Amino acid sequence: MKIVVITGCMGLIGSYVTRKCIQKGWMVYGIDKFTYAANQESYDEFMQYENFSFVEEDIATLKSIPDCDYIINVAAESHVGNSIIDSTDFIESNVVGVKNLLDIIRIKPKNIDNPPIFFHFSTDEVYGDITTGEHIETDILKPSNPYSASKAAADMFVLAWARTYDMKYIIFRPTNNYGIGQYCEKLIPLSVKLLSIGRKINLHDEGKPVRTWLHAEDTANSVIQIIKSGKINQIYNVAGNTELINHETASKIVRVYHGLEESGPTEDDQYFNLQRKRRGQDVRYSLDDSKLKKLGWKPTKIFDEEIESIVAYYKQNFRW
Repeated sequence: MKIVVITGCMGLIGSYVTRKCIQKGWMVYGIDKFTYAANQESYDEFMQYENFSFVEEDIATLKSIPDCDYIINVAAESHVGNSIIDSTDFIESNVVGVKNLLDIIRIKPKNIDNPPIFFHFSTDEVYGDITTGEHIETDILKPSNPYSASKAAADMFVLAWARTYDMKYIIFRPTNNYGIGQYCEKLIPLSVKLLSIGRKINLHDEGKPVRTWLHAEDTANSVIQIIKSGKINQIYNVAGNTELINHETASKIVRVYHGLEESGPTEDDQYFNLQRKRRGQDVRYSLDDSKLKKLGWKPTKIFDEEIESIVAYYKQNFRW
């Protein structure tokens, strides 16, 4: 049986990873500071399990962790737009928080158990954009905005602490995650919210940026697969199976929301505002995750099928 500490356990990805670990019968110690993006429903669900414990803490000020096999660090500030307005919280959580966790591991007494493996969630955005082809794990990091810069800095901290202090790690770089439980600042739930109140969906740069969509359950399954493999001191890309222009994604949401035919029109003037520009906008992310797939993982969720239930959920559950 594994013992894992999961930070950010009440966010979208953290909740799916936590659920998967609980279901496997592992001992799970959840940490979350319950920001605006935390999901109360996940908290209510997880607290019913005897193999789950929880503390409300900020990883930047956390003082200690229990003995465990892995620290799965999902906690992060993650909204690009917010980071452009003010990067302070992003530096505090994504850089200072990671440094604090690394130091907690570094100074943890070794008389009881071996130090845990630091399983760090990064992002595809650390590579910057790529117009054709795919990024591989050894590509140079070229972040384009404060959010991705903070995540790239954290990756560098992990690698530096591994070399200097011989710490064991996994760096994990996923594409855009989606699923039920995501806060409504992200494209899919935000689009449903705006449709619900009769507002237009804002699509930056005419909706032309391209993203690859990865369901959070597929993400959680890939985490389990890596842990099961026993591999350490590795970087893994993980990509979904659906690459879409943002305008296409938003159009699918509109069609599902209004029950329109897949081939039917989504009138831009009616549903979308295409006039906004975002500074530091990346035109396309794409990852080569063949290294991870060699461990036996592949994404199984189909975007066009999952979007039906996700839109229905947010249509029925308005979040401020």
